[in-house]
Amino acid sequence: MTLFGIRIPMMTSLLFWALVWEIVGRTDVIFLIPPMSAIVSAGVELVATNSWQNASLVTIRSFMLGMALAIGIGVPLGIAMGRFKVVDNIFGLWVNMFVSAPLSALVPVLMILFGLGETTVFVTVFLFAVWIIVLDARAGVMQVPPSLVEMGRCYGASPFAIFTKIILLSALPEILAGIRIGLIRGVKGVVIGQILVSVIGYGELFELYSRSFDMERFWALTIILFAAAMVLSAVVELFEKRIEYYAGAR
Repeated sequence: MTLFGIRIPMMTSLLFWALVWEIVGRTDVIFLIPPMSAIVSAGVELVATNSWQNASLVTIRSFMLGMALAIGIGVPLGIAMGRFKVVDNIFGLWVNMFVSAPLSALVPVLMILFGLGETTVFVTVFLFAVWIIVLDARAGVMQVPPSLVEMGRCYGASPFAIFTKIILLSALPEILAGIRIGLIRGVKGVVIGQILVSVIGYGELFELYSRSFDMERFWALTIILFAAAMVLSAVVELFEKRIEYYAGAR
C-alpha cells in the first residue's frame, strides 16, 4: 500500500486497528471489549496452561484428519469431474448445492449420528472444506488448453504422462487455490463443530470463558485462531505462487 508516495507495510493496518481497540477498551464503553494489551497478556498466560495445550491437541487432530480426508477425496473427485462429463453430471449438482448450503445447520444432525466427540468435529471440518476443493480442482482441469494435450499426443506421450505432466501441472494453481480456501473453511468448521458440541477442544474453552465473562482469554483465543488461519493460508499461497508458471500458457 502506498500513501502520499510512501510505501506503507500491510502490517500497519493491523497495528492501527489494534491501537483503536486499545483506546476503545481503555474507555470502558463496552465491557465485552477489554484493552488489546490485556488480551495480549491473557494470551501469553493462556498458551502456558494445560487446558489450552490439551484443547489445541484435540483441535489440531480433528482439523488435520478432516482436511486430509477433504483433500484426499476433493482433489481426485474434482479432477474426475473436470475430465469426464458423466462424473460431472452425477456429482455436479450435489457439489454446488453443498458449497452454498448453510453447513452449520447440519452439525446437530452429525451430533445425533456420531455423538458428542471428535468424530463429529472431524466430519464437520471435512464437509466445510471438501466442496470448494472439488470445485477449484474441476475448474483447473477444465481450463487446461486442449492444444497442450494434443501436442502431447502428437509427440507420443502416454495417457499417464499427459495426465501427470500436462493436465495435473496446468491445473495445479487452481488446485492449490482450492486447498488454501479449504484450509480457511476447515478452521471455521473445526471451531463451529467444537462450539456446538461444547465439550471438547476450543469449544469447551469458548464456553467456559463466555460463561465466566473472561473476555480477555475469550478474545485471546479468538485472535489465536485467526492468526492460525492466516498463517495456513499464507503458507499455501506462497507455495501456490512458486508454481504459477505452469499456468502461463493460459
